[in-house]
Amino acid sequence: MSARLNSAQPYAIGLFRIVLGLLFAVHGAASLFGILGGAAGTGGTIAAGTWPGWYAAVIQLVAGGLVLLGLCTRGAALIASGSMAYAYFDVHQQVALWPIQNGGELSVLFCWAFFLLVFTGSGAFGLDRLFGRRAAADGGRAAEQAPVTA
Repeated sequence: MSARLNSAQPYAIGLFRIVLGLLFAVHGAASLFGILGGAAGTGGTIAAGTWPGWYAAVIQLVAGGLVLLGLCTRGAALIASGSMAYAYFDVHQQVALWPIQNGGELSVLFCWAFFLLVFTGSGAFGLDRLFGRRAAADGGRAAEQAPVTA
């Protein structure tokens, strides 16, 4: 059973990456363009250049889109993870210590999910793998690695 699950690992990581990137990009698009309920569900947008909300929304849209496509996944995931850590510690933790008390569950989940992608990479279906194979065919170093097993 472990061998079968291990062989499916890149596909599971790829699907996880796609869903995570889509959800993150949608948060940024909602805040920047007022779609899907807008900023904080109010239907509005965040004023351009407003610190930190507007910058966070830009990071969400761009990093989420890159993760969704599987392009520069590790770098985009590191930036996204850091932005969510900042959101938790600077915004949510001032209210209360625990995420359940301060409304920071989503920030914590995004932070740790993106942090995981920093180490796993894009998995299957990502443009990183496509460009990695092309570089390997041209004599470059392959970006693709075997999945880590316990």
